[in-house]
Amino acid sequence: MATGRAHRPATRSRGIPEATVARLPLYLRALTTLSERSVPTVSSEELAAAAGVNSAKLRKDFSYLGSYGTRGVGYDVEYLVYQISRELGLTQDWPVVIVGIGNLGAALANYGGFASRGFRVAALIDADPAMAGKPVAGIPVQHSDDLERIIEENGVSIGVIATPAGAAQQVCDRLVAAGVTSILNFAPTVLSVPDGVDVRKVDLSIELQILAFHEQRKAGEDTAGEGGVDTTPPAAPPAAAVRRRTDDGTEQGPDGDVPAVMPA
Repeated sequence: MATGRAHRPATRSRGIPEATVARLPLYLRALTTLSERSVPTVSSEELAAAAGVNSAKLRKDFSYLGSYGTRGVGYDVEYLVYQISRELGLTQDWPVVIVGIGNLGAALANYGGFASRGFRVAALIDADPAMAGKPVAGIPVQHSDDLERIIEENGVSIGVIATPAGAAQQVCDRLVAAGVTSILNFAPTVLSVPDGVDVRKVDLSIELQILAFHEQRKAGEDTAGEGGVDTTPPAAPPAAAVRRRTDDGTEQGPDGDVPAVMPA
């Protein structure tokens, strides 16, 4: 079976927009559910609703794949599952290393969705000598001193960083130097990478803050709808929340931390 290091997905060479690429996993998840229910065909409207997008956008996205469906019949579910899986590179074997086996790293190691979607956890790596040799999800943890050797021996091109923020950039630099070209970052910090390296950031605290904003907005709308007006002035931010701007234009908190920012 082909490995991730030898073969890359064809999406960029075919000029598929990044926004479309980001929606392909949503379509694949919905199609997989239909396939498991033995549904043979699906209309664009039904599939769009299941994926949470509008049908016009779905049809436009599928046109990049060369798939237009059949009028009055819809899309062949099994063929679309194969087509999208191939486009995303999921018909290949993608060995993955997870660096940082704390609570989050261990949870990721135990996540069954990796294997079912074509991703094989090739190694678990941690800097704590006490973790070396301990099995997590049936895989023995290896020390970070061996990171480069592990990546080379397993042909790894995708790395997952689940370390504390302070260690993330150093780990990232080592992964990139060893040949990793795609990184999934769970550390609460922004990573700097050279051209040709893709980084996807997952920050649960930021997502919760965004939800808190919407909850606060809805609460304000409810108050206004009841005829009440909130005239309380906004409280001044606590001293610990005040940030200062440095000479290079970045903002830092009182402890010199640079806030994590999700890419648009």
